[in-house]
Amino acid sequence: MSGHNKWSKIKRQKEKTDGQKSKIFGKLVKMITAEAKKANGDRNAPGVRTAVDKAKAANVPNDNIERAIKKFSEGGATMESITYEAYGPGGCGIIIEALTDNRNKAVAEIKHILSEQGFSIAGIGSVTWAFERLPSMEWNATTTIPLSDEDGEKLGELVDALEENDEVQEVYTNAE
Repeated sequence: MSGHNKWSKIKRQKEKTDGQKSKIFGKLVKMITAEAKKANGDRNAPGVRTAVDKAKAANVPNDNIERAIKKFSEGGATMESITYEAYGPGGCGIIIEALTDNRNKAVAEIKHILSEQGFSIAGIGSVTWAFERLPSMEWNATTTIPLSDEDGEKLGELVDALEENDEVQEVYTNAE
């Protein structure tokens, strides 16, 4: 009866929840680092405060938040925000916002995810015409495309795969 004790069950559950927390914490820490860079290390800047508030709402430990802000002030991190565009199932437009310290790694990972699903990165401006940039720095679809149920499922799988990536911060689409 090996492997049938209470600890092994708890251990597997803990591994699963810790993995999920780790992905969320990693994305939030990258966001804090990027905002600290924009604000030149000023903790009272609105972008830094918003990022810290989001992190605290997700229960990110204070040590991690402090390390993220210090990481910029020591000059070790050069986080950069990149926007990628792609066409998804049924011709719907997808905007992928990434935050990375290595542009080449980020584009390679995103291209790999898209190619696994049978799609590819589109040219600059080929999708953004169907969106407008809001003052909150989010994208809002101005033109929407209706999708069949099958295409909707494919899009859901694609978005889930993209959001699993540590580099990807947000994914926007104009599908109905």
